[in-house]
Amino acid sequence: MEGLEQDRELVLALKNYAGTDLAAIARKAGIAPSTLQRPANGSADTRLSQRTIEKLRAAFPKFPGWTRAGAAALVSRVEPDMVEIASIDLNFGLGPAFMDSEILEHQADTLLFPRDWLRSITRSPPEQLYWAKGLGNSMEPTIGDGDVILIDRSAEGSKFGDLYWAIAFGQTGMVKRLRPMPDGSIKILSDNPAVPPEVAHDGELHVFGRVIAVVRRI
Repeated sequence: MEGLEQDRELVLALKNYAGTDLAAIARKAGIAPSTLQRPANGSADTRLSQRTIEKLRAAFPKFPGWTRAGAAALVSRVEPDMVEIASIDLNFGLGPAFMDSEILEHQADTLLFPRDWLRSITRSPPEQLYWAKGLGNSMEPTIGDGDVILIDRSAEGSKFGDLYWAIAFGQTGMVKRLRPMPDGSIKILSDNPAVPPEVAHDGELHVFGRVIAVVRRI
């Protein structure tokens, strides 16, 4: 909690220094407004990333807070054996949820993942990996509401083979199993037996990447 409070104090001090709202600060730094709004209102559950701090510092180089020990610690805190993985804030539905924003690198927050753990599940480079949180219960018991899912974009064009995929179907983001059908269509399957399958035809389905890991609290 101490680190999250440090982020909150930094963001509020920067807002006071800039004399404008957080959305304007975010635009100038090339980051998503929610990246600053969450720590400011106390709803953040992860620290500001090193990349976010660097963008803010480049946008506001004369902000006095950068000379303080706390801010310096933020910039240098990434451990050598940890890897930053960007997020996608698309509200991937484990059930329907609208994709309200584009996938833009400058809008991405990050989480730190152990490098050895990532190597144990994928050989893809970190820049091909994204994390997101699912919503809903259509993929239970495999993936639950609020679980962190790790997505590999390098697998975007590989065979579906009944694996788990982050997709867009009918302007809706979701995580589903995909099964190719003999007529060329793709059956979209949920793990929850109460949720009926859907079928996508040519041009109706966009694949963002393959879900390669699920991280949950026990």
